Amino acid sequence: MTLSPSLFLPHPSSISTSLFKSNSNANQFIFPTKAPKISIHRRFLSGYWILPSDSPGKARAKTRELILGNPSVTVEKGKYSYDVETLINKLSSLPPRGSIARCLEIFKSKLSLNDFALVFKEFAQRGDWQRSLRLFKYMQRQIWCKPNEHIYTIMISLLGREGLLEKCSEIFEEMPSHGVARTVFSYTAVINAYGRNGQYHTALELLDRMKKEMILPSVLTYNTVINACARGGLDWEGLLGLFAEMRHEGVQPDLVTYNTLLSACASRSLGDEAEMVFRTMNEGGIVPDITTYSHLVETFGKLGKLEKVSELLKEMESGGNLPDIMSYNVLLEAYAQLGSIKDAMGVFRQMQAAGCVPNAATYSILLNLYGRNGRYDDVRELFLEMKASNTEPDAATYNILIQVFGEGGYFKEVVTLFHDMVEENIEPDMETYEGLIFACGKGGLQEDAEKILLKMNEKGIVPSSKAYTGVIEAYGQAALYEEALVAFNTMNEVGSSPTVETYNSLIHTFARGGLYKECEVILFRMGESGVARNVDSFNGIIEAFRQGGQFEEAVKAYIEMEKARCDPDERTLEVVLSVYCIAGLVDESVEQFQEIKATGTLPSVMCYCMMLAVYAKSDRWDDAYELLDEMLTNKVSSIHQVTGQMIKGDYDDDSNWQMVEYVFDKLNSEGCGLGMRFYNTLLEALWWLGQKERAARVLNEASKRGLFPELFRYSKHVWSVDVHRMWEGGAYTAISLWLNNMYEMFMTGEDLPQLASVIVVNEA
Repeated sequence: MTLSPSLFLPHPSSISTSLFKSNSNANQFIFPTKAPKISIHRRFLSGYWILPSDSPGKARAKTRELILGNPSVTVEKGKYSYDVETLINKLSSLPPRGSIARCLEIFKSKLSLNDFALVFKEFAQRGDWQRSLRLFKYMQRQIWCKPNEHIYTIMISLLGREGLLEKCSEIFEEMPSHGVARTVFSYTAVINAYGRNGQYHTALELLDRMKKEMILPSVLTYNTVINACARGGLDWEGLLGLFAEMRHEGVQPDLVTYNTLLSACASRSLGDEAEMVFRTMNEGGIVPDITTYSHLVETFGKLGKLEKVSELLKEMESGGNLPDIMSYNVLLEAYAQLGSIKDAMGVFRQMQAAGCVPNAATYSILLNLYGRNGRYDDVRELFLEMKASNTEPDAATYNILIQVFGEGGYFKEVVTLFHDMVEENIEPDMETYEGLIFACGKGGLQEDAEKILLKMNEKGIVPSSKAYTGVIEAYGQAALYEEALVAFNTMNEVGSSPTVETYNSLIHTFARGGLYKECEVILFRMGESGVARNVDSFNGIIEAFRQGGQFEEAVKAYIEMEKARCDPDERTLEVVLSVYCIAGLVDESVEQFQEIKATGTLPSVMCYCMMLAVYAKSDRWDDAYELLDEMLTNKVSSIHQVTGQMIKGDYDDDSNWQMVEYVFDKLNSEGCGLGMRFYNTLLEALWWLGQKERAARVLNEASKRGLFPELFRYSKHVWSVDVHRMWEGGAYTAISLWLNNMYEMFMTGEDLPQLASVIVVNEA
């Protein structure tokens, strides 16, 4: 049996040199080129438009862009008749000084005014007011196609949307001189033009003027005026006056009228007024819609009286006017945003008692609310209730469940949910796949991530940057460096641009193995691609130097981080502490530990374990015991207490060890990245404190939770122990376990492998 220091894994060409090559080999580290620059379209003509002199105020409209002839802008075939489509296309390709007369010459006996109305509507949809105005002015001079009131109305509406109030007024005022009588439609159009541009005083003057001309306003006219006045700041009494005026004139308010008034209440926080409008609405037999309830929720939400909305719903229920599901969902969403589970569930039970059947959106709101508050058992129970009530979950429901359980650390449950979703014939969307792969990446489930990626490819779905980042993360947690690079290269080949999260995931993948040269190259390429480094990028490179034994370079990276004006976070301070502790610099470690405390943040349990290890290695036992007592008496964090008691030996029996397992599970739910840091620091402390049996037990717990999957490899011919991602204490613990297993086999007469390999450095 021989002991080999080499790595028995597929060995691609050196990453640090191959990174600079640009061939299409999937094993190469290929970075995307910079995105092409986007050309900027220039404005050719601009001008100011002045309100008519009879307006109470002057205002400049927005600068308008001149739309030139463009033959490529053609109308969709079959949308209109052949002649209408032909005319639209001819006019679209007409240059600024082209002849309208020539365009219309062949259509003299073919097009009606209704056809011309369609032409104006098409240009209105495009916002092409210049072409519309030229055509309109030409038609005014003709006998065969002189515009009627319908075309005038379209033209006024178009110019109003563009803020060209002077031209609106001009066209409106010249209607009688062209033999076109003004009706409620043209008046409403011009009122809307002024109203939408903040000129509600002019809108009110026009309303009075149309009445003097014996033209009766319609409900649309009043809705337009009320909306303009509400947005313009007319006081509540003025709005109520308009509402009373329309009813006095026999114009019945509709849903839009009431919603407009409720919108005004919401913007002004008028609770009593909103309640009055809502009751009047119900008495008038107008059925509220989702907009109605949204305004009510906004109003009473601002006042801190959401329960008032629930009371109004109860009034409707008792009056035999059952609110629809949307009304309850709006209120549920409001309580969910406040994080109020009790109130949200109260509304949920209220709607059930009223006989209103919850839909998928209802359950999705509550599932998300429970999940955000960490009540995972309630999430499961509510989901089962949803299925039992025959409410079919949709993709949005599953997306919420996947997100909730993924963030909660139930990574395998997320994969189970996906299989359940497929069995229910619910089509996953990109959000589904992103949530799934994120969970797989965080939980180190690289095989599941691969299967999901394969499923996406089979369906012809191009994975997003977020999905590929999750795959890279999953490979990284398993120390599958080559696979992570292949995923990155594939990402570039399919056109998914790496984000800063993608690069950081790749950096941390190599950093955990101490492959600092590769991390440096990734940082360099990251800069070349125009992706700015952030605090997580620097944390990764510092970790890479530390794990690779390059302590001075790690400190230099920290200094460079400060020069780059990148503020360190809690993780930065922790990783810098790890540099000093691994290097055996006790005084610097103590200083860094005190600096963390000075921030007002409780140092993590990893920081405490690192300090225990560095004190033990330097025989400063009094300091070690004092720090251990500090952990035991910590009233803020149960994790610190339990870890301290476990180190002390208080939880060695099986019944008490469950407390330790609970802490391990809780930390495991935060993801493999945190898990590896935690176990490395804990094993470091236990080993140097001389608690080697306890360290072996902790290492077994780490393996049970899927961490360090590369650690032990057994086959008939080769046994290997790979400790390249472990700290010194963890490496000694793992090698001791490995040798003890081999010794036991030898003593029992079992066959030993032909080769034994200890891997302490991985050259990727």
